[in-house]
Amino acid sequence: MAMKDHKTHSNERLYQALCEKDPFFDGLFFAGITTTGIFCRSTCPARKPKFENCEFFETAQDALLAGYRSCKRCHPMGMPQETSVLVKTLIQAIENDPEKRWKAADFRALGVDESTVRRQFKKRFGVTFVAFARARRMGLAFEHIRKGGKVIDAQLDTGYESASGFRDAFSKIMGDAPKGKTHNVYIAHWLDTPLGPMVAIASNHGLVLLEFSMRRGLEREIERLREKRKAAIVPGENIFTQQIAQELEAYFKGDLKTFETPLDMMGTPFQRDVWNVLKSIPYGETRSYKDQADILGNPKAVRAVASANGCNQLAIVIPCHRVIGSDGSLTGYAGGLERKEWLLRHERTHK
Repeated sequence: MAMKDHKTHSNERLYQALCEKDPFFDGLFFAGITTTGIFCRSTCPARKPKFENCEFFETAQDALLAGYRSCKRCHPMGMPQETSVLVKTLIQAIENDPEKRWKAADFRALGVDESTVRRQFKKRFGVTFVAFARARRMGLAFEHIRKGGKVIDAQLDTGYESASGFRDAFSKIMGDAPKGKTHNVYIAHWLDTPLGPMVAIASNHGLVLLEFSMRRGLEREIERLREKRKAAIVPGENIFTQQIAQELEAYFKGDLKTFETPLDMMGTPFQRDVWNVLKSIPYGETRSYKDQADILGNPKAVRAVASANGCNQLAIVIPCHRVIGSDGSLTGYAGGLERKEWLLRHERTHK
C-alpha cells in the first residue's frame, strides 16, 4: 500500500531519506520511481529522481503489486545488509582453521582482492577481516584459559611471542586482559531482519542483548555490559543466538507471537519487574507507562517505569515497542519511532 497518509513521517521526509541514502530508514519504506518503473530501498546509490516522480510504499510486495520492478543496484527484495557469499565463505574458513594467518596470496587464491575483503567486512561488522579473524582467535584462546589452560599456551597459539603484546591485544579486542578463570566469554552475532541488522549477544545461560545495530549509543551499551559482567565479547554463534535467529525469522513472517529463547537479563530488581510487565503485554496490544505503573502497584512511578523501559537491552523480545503515551502517541523508542510504528502495525496485522 502506498504511503500517502503516513502518520509518523511525510513523503517529503521519506524523499529526504532517499536523497541522503539514510541507513536508518532501510527496510522501513520503498520508493517507486515512476519514470523508470523500478523501486528502491532508502540506501540505493543510484542517481536520485525528482520528488514528483516518487511513490512510497510500506513493503517491497506493495511496490511489486503497483507494477514496479526491483532495482538491480540496491536489491530491495533482499534483506538489508544481507551477508555476501564472500563474507560467508571467509567466516566459514575462519571457523575451519582459526589459527590461520591470512596473507594476500590466500585472498588471491580465492579470486578476490584483499581490499575488497577488508571493505566488505568493515561494512558488515564494523571491523576489518584481519580484526575479525584475530577476535575469533582470541575468543578461542580465552576459552582455553577459562577452562584451566595456561595463558602462555594461549599466547603462543595466537601468535604473540610477548606476554605484554598478547595482553594488550586481548584488551584492545575484548576489554579486560585474561586473569585466570574469573572472566566470562560472550558470543556476538549479527542478524538480518526486514527492519535492518540487529546484534545479538549471548552468554552460556541465555540471550543478554538484542538491539538494532544502528541504535544510538549501542557501542557504549556493549561496553557497559562488558564491564559489568567482566566479559569478553567475541564473534560467533551458540545455541541461544541460533534460537533467536530462528524465532525472529518466524516473528517477522507473522508466524510467531511468543519468544522462547532463554534470557540472561541484567538489571535492578525494579527494572526486572518492569520488564516482566512488558513481557506480559499481549501480542498486538499496547499499554501506557501509567498502565505499567498501576500493574506494579505504584501509580506514581510513571517516570521511573519509563526510565526502566529505556534500559531494556532486549528489543522485540521484551516488547517495549508496545508501550505508548496515555494520549495514544508513540512516545520514544531507541530503535526509532518508524520501527516502533512498523512493529505495532505488523503485530496488529497478524494478531
